Parts: sequence; structure tokens; C-alpha cells
Amino acid sequence: MIPTIKTFEEYQQQYSLSVQNPEAFWEEKASYFQWRKKWDKTLEWNFQEPNIKWFRGGKLNITENCLDRHLAERGDETALIWEPNDPEEHFRKFTYRELYNKVCQFANVLKNNGAKKGDRICIYMPMVPELAIAVLACARIGAIHSVVFGGFSAQSIADRIQDAQCSLVITSDGGFRGNKEVQLKTVIDDALVQCPSVKKVIVLTRSRTPIAMIKGRDVWWEDEIKKVETLGLNECKAEEMDAEDMLFILYTSGSTGKPKGVVHTCGGYMVYSAYTFQTTFQYNPGEVHFCTADIGWITGHSYIVYGPLLSGATSLMFEGVPTWPNSGRMWDIVQKYKVNILYTAPTAIRSLMSFGLEPIKGKDLNSLTKLGSVGEPINEEAWHWYDDNIGQKRCPITDTWWQTETGGIMIAPIAGVTPTKPGYATLPLPGIQPVLVDENGKEIVGNGVSGNLCIKFPWPGMLRTTYGDHERCRVNYFATYPGLYFTGDGCLRDQDGYYRITGRVDDVLNVSGHRIGTAEVENAINMYSDVVESAVVGYPHDVKGQGIYAFVICTPHLNDDELTRKDILMTVSRIIGPIAKPDKIQFVKGLPKTRSGKIMRRILRKIAEGDIANLGDTSTLLDPAVVDEIKAGALISVKTH
Repeated sequence: MIPTIKTFEEYQQQYSLSVQNPEAFWEEKASYFQWRKKWDKTLEWNFQEPNIKWFRGGKLNITENCLDRHLAERGDETALIWEPNDPEEHFRKFTYRELYNKVCQFANVLKNNGAKKGDRICIYMPMVPELAIAVLACARIGAIHSVVFGGFSAQSIADRIQDAQCSLVITSDGGFRGNKEVQLKTVIDDALVQCPSVKKVIVLTRSRTPIAMIKGRDVWWEDEIKKVETLGLNECKAEEMDAEDMLFILYTSGSTGKPKGVVHTCGGYMVYSAYTFQTTFQYNPGEVHFCTADIGWITGHSYIVYGPLLSGATSLMFEGVPTWPNSGRMWDIVQKYKVNILYTAPTAIRSLMSFGLEPIKGKDLNSLTKLGSVGEPINEEAWHWYDDNIGQKRCPITDTWWQTETGGIMIAPIAGVTPTKPGYATLPLPGIQPVLVDENGKEIVGNGVSGNLCIKFPWPGMLRTTYGDHERCRVNYFATYPGLYFTGDGCLRDQDGYYRITGRVDDVLNVSGHRIGTAEVENAINMYSDVVESAVVGYPHDVKGQGIYAFVICTPHLNDDELTRKDILMTVSRIIGPIAKPDKIQFVKGLPKTRSGKIMRRILRKIAEGDIANLGDTSTLLDPAVVDEIKAGALISVKTH
């Protein structure tokens, strides 16, 4: 374990050292891991190309650090607890030794099915332990995993499989989320019509839904495990990887319609995910860490699987949703497993707040020592509710800011060390050097200022490229402000030097902590046969943080607005997935455009927010009268569901 930081003075010292000599700082953190060969050079970098290499020449396998090295001392300690969707179903626990055995077995299954080092493997599964096992088994044999969230549509999966040219898919017959059964294998079958690169599909039995199994392509997980057991293949030597070899691809929305595959590498990601887990949450051996995210997102990668297991921690994963079968479910889980650290999203907190305090009554939450928030800035009301009712004013709240691209937490209070402020991510972790810049890239110094948030020096967990398209990585993150990594977020630094994230400055929405590009939603809406054009913006939403508001121009002959709305929602669900469905659809005759044809989203955003008195100058628009018509239409309710 990396030593934790005990006092604020110690944080300040560590931070100062990390800025003065970043390479020595990260070398020391990396020394706590098992390397087959030590690195030759700690860091090589430039942000122009960009080209970033950490621990160059170092050899390792991340799963030896997640599993093998814990066997001697904590082989019989609990690594993973799984709580099923249905509280009546029995939970499962895995010791480090049991998890090691399961990962080795499934790694051999992958090899038997033709998988090898460097292959890309798509994983589309429910939140069951086998998902974590599949991720680790890929890493063990040096295959690159690309986990796709179980709520995405066939088209979204096909796009991701084609982009990475995956040769194998791991899925399940179905899954459960609350009172819904999710048809996973059927969705995969629809996706694979477009994916000739896929040669094998391994299917786990979960929901016992009838599915099609294609001879020669589809095999059952359980049958493949039996083959391995029969052959006595219960050990699997970990593949030696270079520190800069790819570990995984994770697709994220950008401001263009096409999702981009963020690439993370073995050495730097290992050091960073473990360091940020241990430091932010001040993890102590034996504590139960419950991260409520899905492994389909980066939070699940870093703080359900890799960060906790690299730290020898006990990680709890939950298949269901916090409000099913009733709104006390989350607190039942905390009580049942004596959870110490709860890491969840503001959306979940706001949703649970709406049920009042009744669901918490009689629940024993005394095991909790630390609380975390992730996905979007937590609003003050939710922060205080979380603090008063869940932490009972004795658990520090760490409001963490970071991104898929950063690999791990960047700006956050260190639990119990950094004085907190509701709504603020507070201060950067040691090793992270944030700067605020104006529109021209000029650094804004001092406190009590706001600007665009950039990072001026590399950190080990940062993305290295976007898969198959390095130019896109350069343009998206490094070209806006030369010499800096641009986060895409606006930020305020207050009089105390504390950071508060003010939201995206590009066309990306943050809906329930999921990043969704406006262009992606517009593309999906425009696929509907009667849509001529659309523009999508975000607006404040009581539960989700941001809702999706769509302004849509349709062909003139439509006469049933309600049915058209439902059809558009179904189209978006089919193309992206239910998470991208607009909350409001307003039919309009035109959109506010400049003479060059650019849609003035700033005006649409104000209308969606209900701030129609402050639209600014509209005289430069091609047709200013369009705005009055949109304003009038916005006053009529346009909720879709």
C-alpha cells in the first residue's frame, strides 16, 4: 500500500514535492508495485503531437498486481462482494485466491477460443462478477478489453466493435436492472450483422432468456469453463506487458457524432488508479468499498475493479438500481455488508432525496466512514442531504472531478484531510497541475477567477491516444490551447484557491453522470424519417443534473405531435440507447442561424433554461423572427416522458 496522507500540512508538502520534481514523485509511487523489469526512463512527453510515455521499458502484468501478489498475505480475505439485483437471490463473495482461480480459468477459456495478446475483445455484460473476471482475464493474456455499457443499442455496439476491430465478444443471455430484464445477447446478434471481424461470442447464463446460439461462433461460458477444468488448465501465466502497451479502450462521447475510443496503458494506469483510490479515500486494509457505478463506465474500471484490487481492498459491486424493489435498497446494502466507503453519483443522491427520510429510518449506517461523489459536480442541496442524513455529519465527503480521459481522480478533497466546501472539488491531488486559461489560452493567475480548465503537466493515468485516430486525440485535447491538456470544462477558482467545476464549455451534455455529445443525439433524431433538422442542448434537471432538450423541425404533413415524439424517442433508443432519449422535444418551424448557417445554440440553451429575457442580440440572425416563435412554443409543456 502507498502510505496515506494524514494531515493537511502533509498534503501541502506532498503537493509541493510533486510539482517540483514530478518524476521522482511518481517513481516513488510506482515502486510499491511488482514489476518484472524496472523501467529505463520515468517520463518522456510533449503535448504537441501528443506523445506521452510513462515508465518506459518497464515490464509488468497488471493482474499480477491485482491478484497474485496478494495471495501470500491476504489470499483468504474478501476481494469482491456481489449483491444481485433481486434481494431474494443469494449474494456471492470471492476471496483473492478464489478470484485469482476464476480469472486464470477464464483466461484459458479466452486462449482456447483463439484470443491472444493485442487482440481487442468487446465485453457487453450485466453487472455480475463474471464481468470483472472477464476484464481481468483479458488483461492477464494481454488482450485489450473494450467494455460497452449494457444500456447501449445494437448500432452503438456495432460502431464500437468495428472501430476497434474486435475479434471476440463476451456477453450474457440477458441481465436484470430493477424490474426490467435486458436482452443482451439479442442486441449483440443484431450488432454482429455489421461486424465481420468477430469470430467468437462467449455467452454467460444469467437470465435464462431464450436466445439464438450460432453454431461455430457462439459458445456457452459454463461449457468452456468445464473444458478448461477437464484439461486441468487452472493456472494461467500472466503475459508480460510493456508499461506503454494498451490495457483497454473505453468509448466516450465527444462533440462530434462518432464516439471516440480512449486508450489507457498498463503501467501508468496501474500506478494512477491505485494511488488515487488509496489517497482520495484514505483506504485502510479491511474496509468495504462500495462504488455504485457500472463497470461499463470509467468509474467502474478504476474504482470497482482496478483501483481496489491493486490495493488489496474489498470491493462491492451491485447489479441493480438504488430504488428497486424500494427506495431503501442502497441503505439495506450498506447495512448488510457494513460498508465503510460509499462512492456514488449526485443523480442517485437526488433521486433518493426525492423519497424523503422514511426509507432511511431504522437503517444502520454507522459503518460508513467516508462518502464520495462522482460524475458531475454535486449541488449544495444534495451535498447537505448526503452529509446530514447518510454521513450523519461524521463522514467526510469527497466530491471528485475527473474524466474517462484522465484515468482516475484529479481534483478532490482527500477524505478527512482537505477541509471541504459544498459544491467544490476543492484542490488537485499531488501530481496534478491544473491551470485556468482565457479564450486565447492566456493563463489566468490568482484566486477569485474563472476560466477554462487545463492541465499543464502529464500524469501517469492520462489517455495516450484515441484508438485508430491519433489526430482526433490531438485536436480534441491538445490543439485548443497549445502545450496544455484541455479538459473541456469551465472552472472557478475561489478566494481560497478551491476549484469548482462549472460545466462543459463544448457541445457535450452530462446527463446523470453520463457524457453524451449533442451531435450524437442530433444525428440519431435526424435519422427519423420525418425529421428535417434538429438542435439539442442541455437544461437544468432536478434529478439528472442536465436534461436533454431537442428542438426539431419536421416535414409539414405531420398531424400527431405526441405520436411523432414517441417515434423519435424510439429512434434515439435504437440508435444510441435509452440513456440518450431527450427529456423534452419542441417542434419548431426554424432554428436560429447566423448568415453562415451556424445554429446559435447559446440562444436555444437560454430558451431551454427558461431564461428568455436574456437572449442577447438576435439581430445578426438570418431570421430573427424564428426566435419569438421558439420562445412562444417553449412556454407550452413539451415533456416526453
